[in-house]
Amino acid sequence: MMKVSVSRFANNPLLTPGDLAPSRPDFEVTCVLNPGAFRFGGRIGLLLRVAERPVPEPGFLATPILAEDGAVSVIRVREDDPGISSASSRSFAWNGRFLLTTMSHFLIAWSDDGGRTFIPDYSRRLMPEQSCEAYGIEDARVEQVDGEYLITFTAVGPAGIAVGCRRTRDWRSFSSTELILPPSNKDAALFPRRIGGRYRLLHRPSDPACGNHIYLAESPDLRCWGNHRCIAMTRPGCWDEERIGAGAAPVETAAGWLELYHGADRTGRYALGCLLLDRDDPARVLARSEAPFMEPEADYELNGFYGNCIFTNGQIVDGDRVLLYYGASDSVVCGAELRISELLASLKIGDFGRKTA
Repeated sequence: MMKVSVSRFANNPLLTPGDLAPSRPDFEVTCVLNPGAFRFGGRIGLLLRVAERPVPEPGFLATPILAEDGAVSVIRVREDDPGISSASSRSFAWNGRFLLTTMSHFLIAWSDDGGRTFIPDYSRRLMPEQSCEAYGIEDARVEQVDGEYLITFTAVGPAGIAVGCRRTRDWRSFSSTELILPPSNKDAALFPRRIGGRYRLLHRPSDPACGNHIYLAESPDLRCWGNHRCIAMTRPGCWDEERIGAGAAPVETAAGWLELYHGADRTGRYALGCLLLDRDDPARVLARSEAPFMEPEADYELNGFYGNCIFTNGQIVDGDRVLLYYGASDSVVCGAELRISELLASLKIGDFGRKTA
């Protein structure tokens, strides 16, 4: 099996929290991460996940929440409040409510040099709009299907973590959020075309008893999804033993659909591997990475808000070349260049040829 050559961009990180302005003056950007990627108007765009928090006030925990009137309000709770039962840098529990310390939204950034440097476009922010997004919108995946760009993302609200979808044709006007998969679900990646007359979607439901595995769903109209099947499970003792989830849209090759996915081990270390799916029946897994093709190595991948972590949900494919955009340590946005031929050669065809019901 061939080793995959991963060429990280020399100018990594491409974007850091300090490079971005917050959406309002009383907020600060804490993380920029996990961008979706797309081509439009001769340029490459990234749909950045921007995590913000209220400017800290000593002695208080704070959470931004979308209120019923559509405005973002801030709840501040004293750190010694007896109603606080747990607290971390990401979240806290207060009087039986689970609250996040940040709220994420999407911001577009454009590249005019082939995808190596990006300039934020502050006229194009996508903010939470509905109650299912009251705690934020996260980790967008972008795919053009039938001439329309579909943005699938994680919608986080008090009722759970679900999959939302917004649509655009011009990257200026966007449809309202449609909740296409209920809680608890995320990591939804669309196939770029119909297969056997139906649209296909990878997704990752979560269950505290059964784990976090990759499923495949079908739809006649990109709105109603059914025939859900588990196609890849976590593997005990492997680099992806704790949780797995799809990256960006599968890439169609002569050998099958190539899907880059993330996996985490029991220590919480995130790395990247591949699945190869049958072109006509993508529920059939033809091959799977025995080892990651990319692991946290650089300092910006090992250290940050959540260290020892690389996570991708955005890529640009140009023939054999893949420009892979990823979040590093849940803190910054980075890029790397890969070759599809090397990714395919790194797989051992046949080891995972069985279909998982």
